[in-house]
Amino acid sequence: MSKVTMLNMAGAEAGTIELNDAVFGIEPNQNAVHAVVKNILANKRQGTQSAKTRAEVRGGGKKPFRQKGTGRHRQGSSTDPSQVGGGVVFAPKPRSYRYTLPKKLRRLAMLSMLSSKAQEKELIVIDEIKFEEPKTKEMVKMLDAVKAEKKALIVMAEKDENVIKSAANIPGVRTALVGTMNVYEIINHGSLILTADAVKRIEEVYA
Repeated sequence: MSKVTMLNMAGAEAGTIELNDAVFGIEPNQNAVHAVVKNILANKRQGTQSAKTRAEVRGGGKKPFRQKGTGRHRQGSSTDPSQVGGGVVFAPKPRSYRYTLPKKLRRLAMLSMLSSKAQEKELIVIDEIKFEEPKTKEMVKMLDAVKAEKKALIVMAEKDENVIKSAANIPGVRTALVGTMNVYEIINHGSLILTADAVKRIEEVYA
């Protein structure tokens, strides 16, 4: 097990915490991370794009112009894709882009990202994040104190509305629970901030 320095909200040292190497110390698997990020982005797609085929475009009942003598190419319908206002060849239709990946692959990708953050010194562990009331100014002060990057993901063990609301108006800062965080959010934020309780919960789930 590796030890990391734990900070308090003021940025001062608050002891050390041991990280389970099975969760925070594996060799990152980039292929697994890529597959899961691709899956998350595909599942986010709405798939509402739609265009009309030649069968759905209005018109087409009358031959646009006579077969011969015009100097133009022969044409039998105004709905032909080669015509202005005609249908679309292989027109896109509403569809779902969702697909699932094996649980082991998703788990490997999560462990890879947690380990990567720890190895690249982008993991910040705070003993406790607590606010008396929602205060954006206090959250900014805490992020500055712990030297977090502008894009930071704060992961908590339990839902805390004061923390969530305090971070809601800060560009680039997101909050999540251990059960709702995903690989894409971790990779998309420079700093991963975990509470001590969140570290324990993560190790319970993934160790």
